[in-house]
Amino acid sequence: MHGYPRPQLRRGGATNLNGPWLFAIDREALWRAPEQVRWAGPIEVPFAPETPASGVGDTRFFRACWYRRAVRIAKPPPDRRILLHFGAVDFAATVWVNGKLAATHEGGYTPFSADITELLHPSGHQLSETQTIVVRAEDDPHDLSQPRGKQDWQLEPHAIWYPRTTGIWQTVWVEQAPVTRIGSVRWSSDLQWFEICLDARIEGARREGLRLRVLLSRRDEVVVDDTYSVEGEHVSRRIGLPDPGIDAERNPWLWWPSQPTLIDARLELLDEQGRVVDVVDSYTAMRAVGIHGDRFLLNGRPYRLRMALDQGYWPETGLTAPDDDALRRDVELAKAMGFNGVRKHQKIEDPRYLYWADRLGLLVWEEMPSAYAFNETAMLRLTREWTAAIERDRSHPCIAAWVPFNESWGLPDLASSAQQRDYAEAVFRLTRALDPSRPVITNDGWEAPATDIVGLHDYEQDAAALDSRYGTPDALAAMLARGRVAGRRTILAGQREHDGPVMLTEFGGMALSDDPGGTWGYSRCTTAEELADRYAELLSAVRAVPGFSGFCYTQFTDCYQETNGLLYADRRPKVPLEVIAKATRGQ
Repeated sequence: MHGYPRPQLRRGGATNLNGPWLFAIDREALWRAPEQVRWAGPIEVPFAPETPASGVGDTRFFRACWYRRAVRIAKPPPDRRILLHFGAVDFAATVWVNGKLAATHEGGYTPFSADITELLHPSGHQLSETQTIVVRAEDDPHDLSQPRGKQDWQLEPHAIWYPRTTGIWQTVWVEQAPVTRIGSVRWSSDLQWFEICLDARIEGARREGLRLRVLLSRRDEVVVDDTYSVEGEHVSRRIGLPDPGIDAERNPWLWWPSQPTLIDARLELLDEQGRVVDVVDSYTAMRAVGIHGDRFLLNGRPYRLRMALDQGYWPETGLTAPDDDALRRDVELAKAMGFNGVRKHQKIEDPRYLYWADRLGLLVWEEMPSAYAFNETAMLRLTREWTAAIERDRSHPCIAAWVPFNESWGLPDLASSAQQRDYAEAVFRLTRALDPSRPVITNDGWEAPATDIVGLHDYEQDAAALDSRYGTPDALAAMLARGRVAGRRTILAGQREHDGPVMLTEFGGMALSDDPGGTWGYSRCTTAEELADRYAELLSAVRAVPGFSGFCYTQFTDCYQETNGLLYADRRPKVPLEVIAKATRGQ
């Protein structure tokens, strides 16, 4: 099972629709309506048809595909609604219920929903409670203006690009909810005043006299039980917590990777007679990230980030985890290797991964999958999808930074094009405006425009050369002012001198594989012992750079032909985990 798909807004009465659906590939996207489809056979949702786990395993080019499933859903009573949810469908989705249009959505990484109550067969209909859901997913493999991340536009995966992901690739589910209900919950925290900040949105039929009861608890002890009037459609409140008034590092309320304290929340929507209209469960945390001078801060203290680049692929299931245990295991493996964070590379990860990172204690940099063309369509698509991703994930305490661009992908002329620079800086400003509580790394790797943190990508394999390039304040300053990485300026000409944090956010990339002829890395090791020794040497050099406030090693696992992971693609360690952890931490 893939776990409850919306971990920060959990409501009873949900039905998971993962499993076998009827499926058809529409190679030229010719079919426009469900009755035109020639159904071919089953597919296992939520695995993309390109993956072996789907039961289809078709990696050829096709522009659209179709899904159909008959589901037993009874028509609800008048005070209830039936909501149909999709975690992610790549790229443009159209949904019909019982032959009637239910929803459309564009964007391959973020969720969408539809109220399908009025489309259900009424009681006494000859089909009774059997409802038919049909989904069309259009995803042109040659459209480079789509935010596609690592999905290859060539027939066979090449270089650093991997098999495509088409159609449904996250959980599909239905829930029965009240006509008037809690639609969304947004959390943040203020350490200065020791407050939890709540913004809840009420959706559905408008009602007068509503109140929202909020219960917050830590370790099963209720510490807040407050009730607030609902004004319009929102409830925005700052909720004070009992501050123990001790040193931040020993404060039992604070969330740290080493002490991931979560605050459980229950929200009850009450009518004017005090009766419960709706109830949802959620969670939050007291946690603050930021920057001060050239340091990254966690809970107001300098905190050195030790991250791994994590692309979130599995051999049999692609971008979709095999199950919820696999997501939990990835978080546990990162921590076991001594990392306190990951940079999720070119993927908006499943919320269940963020749930386990919240619960087990792992910081996450969230990165927008890139388009590979620069035009008006690409700008609008990326901005819309990035905005939706921030809205979905901003309440997770594990999220430590936002990364809208990587290595100028989708911005090929960033150094010379005023339009591309304006767009990159506009996305930087938009991201900070949507979430002022986290730093933004505008273009990770090189050619930094306006940014909170400069991330450098340097695959130099000689530890001594890395030390020479970055090991002193003067050397690092010269690299930022005039240096080039992979032939690109580290900071764009005309930008102000950067006085914020600098991190080495891609390095290493040493491959170890049983198939050296068919795989690659930035360099190659022939034995596990050689990989362990070279990893320890590189990490020692990087940790010693006083000007770095963090690092991100490439990479967490092997991905298809790219075999430079510390783990094999099936998550077997190439080197004992304790050996990796010692080198990562330097102890």
